[in-house]
Order: sequence, then structure tokens, then C-alpha cells
Amino acid sequence: MNTSSNLHRSGLILDRRRFLGLSALGISAAALSACGGGPSTSGGGGASAVEQIDFSGVKPAKEVTFWTSNPGDSIKVSTEIVNAFNASQSDITVKLVTAGADYEEIAQKFQTAQTGGDLPDIINLSDVWWFRYKMNDQIIPLDSLFEALEFDTDDYVDSLLGDYLYDDAHWAVPWARSTPLFYYNKDHWKKAGLSDQGPQSWEEFDEWKTKLAATSGAKFAFQFPALAGYAGWTLQNNLWGWGGGWSKEESFDITCNSAEAVEALSFLKDWVYKDKVAGVAGVDQIQDFAAGVASATVGSTGDLINAITSAKFDVGVAPLPAGPAESERICPTGGSGVGIPKDISPERQLAAGTFIKFLTEPEQAIKFSEATGYVPIRKSADPAAILEKTPQAQVAIDQLPNTRSQDYARVFLPGGDLEMANHMASILTENKDVQAEMDSLKTALEKIYTDQVKPHI
Repeated sequence: MNTSSNLHRSGLILDRRRFLGLSALGISAAALSACGGGPSTSGGGGASAVEQIDFSGVKPAKEVTFWTSNPGDSIKVSTEIVNAFNASQSDITVKLVTAGADYEEIAQKFQTAQTGGDLPDIINLSDVWWFRYKMNDQIIPLDSLFEALEFDTDDYVDSLLGDYLYDDAHWAVPWARSTPLFYYNKDHWKKAGLSDQGPQSWEEFDEWKTKLAATSGAKFAFQFPALAGYAGWTLQNNLWGWGGGWSKEESFDITCNSAEAVEALSFLKDWVYKDKVAGVAGVDQIQDFAAGVASATVGSTGDLINAITSAKFDVGVAPLPAGPAESERICPTGGSGVGIPKDISPERQLAAGTFIKFLTEPEQAIKFSEATGYVPIRKSADPAAILEKTPQAQVAIDQLPNTRSQDYARVFLPGGDLEMANHMASILTENKDVQAEMDSLKTALEKIYTDQVKPHI
């Protein structure tokens, strides 16, 4: 057994308590590691200020509802897992509900349910939504539930569990977790005389793109992901590679208009307007890539199975490239977890936790990853079955140690991701000035922090 108290002894929480000091914006923060973790407002070695729920003497409810947006087209495998849980015991029945077509739709339905009273018991939480639920006091801290149900918390991938750590409490459990990957068309690579591998750096791909454009027959050598869903996420890698970021690492200090960030985005903008070898997906870059529209793109690990099964060519997969300032490959964590609403009974919360434990056990984690391409969330999960079916998944697994927690500006500012997408659209689809757009974005992000976040932390 590994309880929440054991988390303190393991060093997971203690590492996150190292102070960064009070910033000009008025928040202290700590990070789990270079690999992951949300902000923490506690310092020193004292007890958490978060009040945990006491589940002693509580009996689980007989029926609970699981709301999901079916990330990675996961409805079939999620149904199988729910059915397996229901068949494994007779005390709790889980009902699976498709509560939205994407993370935004399920978030809006959850907000509506706060006043309507029809709350779920388990909810699928994306990386850019869980923190606002925490700020709004709409989800519960899970550590006492970990203890009551004997979760083996040490077995979760540290960076993935650590992403939900705030004020020394965990607010979700990793589930459909992903990293961005570099996808490429092996046939186009061969026509261009390129070795069967992804570029080590974006500058290297800059050298390759002209060959690809001249030989592949595709519309683009590279296609940027649909900006509404991906810009703020995937472009973190590019900004980091040039030494910039949406915000300064582990803080709310907005740096999107720094010289480094502007240089990174100007480099990419040139592919579209100067070199005319890159485009921007309207809806789904993986669908476009699989149709042969572009020789390469960036997409989620959760797109892996879809890309391979949809394409009529051999799909190559590689880690995200490095940049001139960060020569080591780095990529952000992403995807979603599962959490439990606050305004339901402890009986329902305990039953929900019982299912979450089952949902994220190694056997289920492998089954889910094999069906979708999302990364295994458990250290003990044997990826042999995944790799036998989809050997390309090894890239995603190998990339996990190189993941970095996302910029605060994206995951902890409500609507920050949308602001990033809108400004990236201005740059990459309207040819707007990069510096001016990044100055405007900084103003917008700082206003979100001042108006919506600072009062609640």
C-alpha cells in the first residue's frame, strides 16, 4: 500500500516545496521536477492547508456516473473497462456517459451542472481545465481517498501524477495522458533522400523542408496543427527550444513577447509566408497528414493509432525536435485525467474513487494505451502488448523522461489557451506582426491572471 502520507516520505511533495519566492504577481510556486507538476503555494515542511475528506465509516454508493469526452476516440475501450469493473464486483455500478465531443464541451456541461444539480461522480478533466475547477472549489483533493482505498501512488509516472499537485494535494489522477510527437511520411522522406528518422532540431528540418516540398508531391512539407486545439500546447516546444516560453518556467511571469519567443515564432512564420512550404490545419492535422496533404506534422500521442490506421503509407514517428538554445529534446506533458466533484455525497465520492483506482490500474492502463496511443500512466505497466501491435509507441514511452510541465500561462490561466490560439492564428494565417501580437497576448494573459486567478490563490 502507498498512501498520501507515504507521498511525503517518498520526497514527491517535499521536492515541490522548494520556494521560488514571491514573484511580482504575488504567488509562490514549486515544481515537482523538470518533468512535471503544477504550482504549490505552501512553503516549508508544514502540513497542507487543504482540508482532506475523512472517509472513515463511509460506505460507497451503489451507482456512479462517469462523464467523458472520449479522448482519442476511446469510447469503445472505456466501455470495455467500465463493463469489466461492473462484472468484477456487485457493490458498485458505473454508468458511462459521453458528456461532450471534446474537453471544452464537457467543461461547459460540468459548469452548467453546478447549478442544475445533475453532477457526475467522475469527470474527465483536461490539462487546461482542472485548475479552474480547483479555484472554483468544484473538485475534491484526492489524497485521503488514496489512503482510504490504498492507491499505489508510487507506481504512477511521477511527472503525470505531479501535474495535478497544488497546495500539497492532488486534484486529479492521470488517465488519457499524452505528449506531442513528430509525425512524418516515410515515403516522402525516401523521395527526398532523407534517412528514416525525425529531425534532431527544428533547424535541421528547416534544411529538409525544401527537399520535401520539391519531391513529395504534397501540398505542404509541414502542417501546423489546428490552432484552436493545439497552438498553446505544441508551440511550447518551439518557444522552449529558442530559450523562451509563454511564461517564465514555474511562474506566472508572462514572457511570450520576449526576444527569444518572437524569434522562435518568426522562424515558423517564415515557413508559411516566405518559403511557402507550410500550412495550418483547419480542423485536424492528423486527418490531413494521413490523407497526404503534408509530409510532416505534430500531433498528440493519442493520435497515434488513428494516424497509423488511416494513412495509406508508412507513418514515421519521432520525438519533438530540439532548438538552438535547448539542444536537448524537450516536450510538454498533456492530455487529461479524472477527478471527483465536490458537491456530491462522500458515499458517491468513495464509489467514484473505487472506480478510478480500477480505471488506472496497470492492466487497464495498458488496455487503454493499446487502443488509443496514449502513454501508459503506470510504471509497472508492461508495454509489450502495445509495442507488439504498435512499435511506434516506443517513441512516446521513451520521450516521457524528457517531458516538462507546461507553462503556467497555458494550464493555469482560464482562457489562456484560447488567447494563444487566437494570436497564433493572427500570425500564421493572417500574416500579422509577431512582436505586436505577442505584446498583445502578454497584455491579455496578464489581465486574466489579475482578474481571474490572483484573487483565488
